[in-house]
Amino acid sequence: MKIQDLPYPDPGTPDARSGPRFLWWLFRNQLGGQLTATAWGLVHFVAVSALPFGVGLAVQAVVDRSGGRLALAGGLMVLCGVAIALGDSMLHRAAVTNWITAAARVQQLLARKTAQLGSALTRRVAAGEIVAVSTGDVEKIGWFVEALSRFTAAALTVVLVCVGLYVYQPALGIVVAVGVPVLALAVLPLLPRATRRADFQREKAGRATELASDTVAGLRVLRGIGGEELFLDRYRRASQEVRHAAVRSARMWALISAIQVLLPGLLTIAVVWHGVHLARQGRITVGELVTVYSAIMLMSYPLRHFEEIAMAYSFSRPSAKRAARVLSLERATDTAGSREAVVPTGDLYDPSTGLLAPAGCLTAVVCGDPDAAGLLAERLGGHPSEEGTSALLGGVPLDELPLSSTRTAVLVQDKDPVLLSGSLRELLDVPASGAVSAAEALAAAQCGDVLEALVQGSLDAEDPMDARITERGRSLSGGQRQRLALARSLITDPEVLVLDEPTSAVDSHTEARIADGVRELRAGRTTVVFTSSPLLLDHADRVVLVHEGEVAAVGVHRELVHKEPRYRAVVTRETEDEAALGHVLGDLDTLDELEELKEIGETA
Repeated sequence: MKIQDLPYPDPGTPDARSGPRFLWWLFRNQLGGQLTATAWGLVHFVAVSALPFGVGLAVQAVVDRSGGRLALAGGLMVLCGVAIALGDSMLHRAAVTNWITAAARVQQLLARKTAQLGSALTRRVAAGEIVAVSTGDVEKIGWFVEALSRFTAAALTVVLVCVGLYVYQPALGIVVAVGVPVLALAVLPLLPRATRRADFQREKAGRATELASDTVAGLRVLRGIGGEELFLDRYRRASQEVRHAAVRSARMWALISAIQVLLPGLLTIAVVWHGVHLARQGRITVGELVTVYSAIMLMSYPLRHFEEIAMAYSFSRPSAKRAARVLSLERATDTAGSREAVVPTGDLYDPSTGLLAPAGCLTAVVCGDPDAAGLLAERLGGHPSEEGTSALLGGVPLDELPLSSTRTAVLVQDKDPVLLSGSLRELLDVPASGAVSAAEALAAAQCGDVLEALVQGSLDAEDPMDARITERGRSLSGGQRQRLALARSLITDPEVLVLDEPTSAVDSHTEARIADGVRELRAGRTTVVFTSSPLLLDHADRVVLVHEGEVAAVGVHRELVHKEPRYRAVVTRETEDEAALGHVLGDLDTLDELEELKEIGETA
């Protein structure tokens, strides 16, 4: 895979059972790129390691006054220089490609999982953690994947150099062959502690990110209650905890780096001391001593990659664990479905509650529990986040259809719709039937004042459709965001539209006009509105009261508000005392009427 070929047509099915398994899955799926980087790494590292042989050969040629061997040594050094430059350039190119493609694969997997889970994702994983996984964690995972091939090339080079030195000069080569493994393994006892400190730092950083995300999301509310300083102090404390954890982790890694510098120096001193004694005894030549010395000095270069791979794994392991945790989440139903991809039509029915929404009608649902209403709305949309009985559309279980077919047939707008940043034209550029224009949808949702506000906030936009919407529509009021979200839902013109409290933040006059607009625009289409607003309920063809998970009453608003006390209590926000008083007054009225009838009968 090349960078210009991204994104992947199919990022694959990850092994999300654990962090290490996920990293191994990434490695296997990039085997070609890893082998390419390893091959170029070998060219680079072997050329670097071969340079001392040329230096030693040149020194010995000068000692022996041999011009031919000096020319040969010069040619060998030039060849090594070319190989070093070419190998380093191509290794960097291949390694960066591995990094970017691995990060892109993880981001595609996360994006696919986010789209698959929908609103269920934030119920299982904190929003801050999702942000941390899709940004910093992706970078750490890519770093490990990129460093792995360079480490492999460095490890193979170290083995080749040790074998080569032993063959070239056994007396000194044996010292190097014994000392280098000690250098490579010396830091292993420190790695568990360094890993724990790195994990602790990432945990604190993730907590700080979650706190910052939650604070930004609730900034409007915090300003309203004067809680900015309180949450700012909390973030300061969390930030200081991250700093302290990072310093402790850095100290451990600094100790490991110091050991990686100290031990090669000690090995060099030991080899030089031993080599000088051998040279005095005439057992080795000056050129051989220079060769071994130079090889050990350059050996520290590939040995640094042992420290890097340990650090990369320590930082990427918790990141991979978090990514695997998100990628292992599944919906309660199979998104592939067991039926063919068709878009059914007909009545919408929920067997669990007995709710029936006839085709082509505007059905209003009154539910005293907002959480229960949200779960019911999600179940009507098919493929809910929790297991349960499937809703039926035209007698077809929605959970048995592919997710794409279900979403085409039924669109659910929850009570907290999200507006993405961009222009209004981009916001309304959604899959649609084409039967409803943007102007019609905006008019039905009563977005006239919203368009004016957007134009005033975008000085360079004369057309309201080109006006910019800030992240999550933060520059707009709650009612304005609701109306834009409603317009976006109306323009899709689905077979069934489910709206959960679409006007809870809108004033009564605007709400009445929205009720008229939605009823007119959705004429002949199935619409289900979860609401307790009398203005919306009065425009519904059919009103259903759901009480304690079952349909308790069906009728029209004016009829139910007089005959059904439970319905009246939800719609009018009537308390138990007020309801009891109403029953007493009703009984008194009935007694007065009976007394009047009795008096009329006696007079007759």
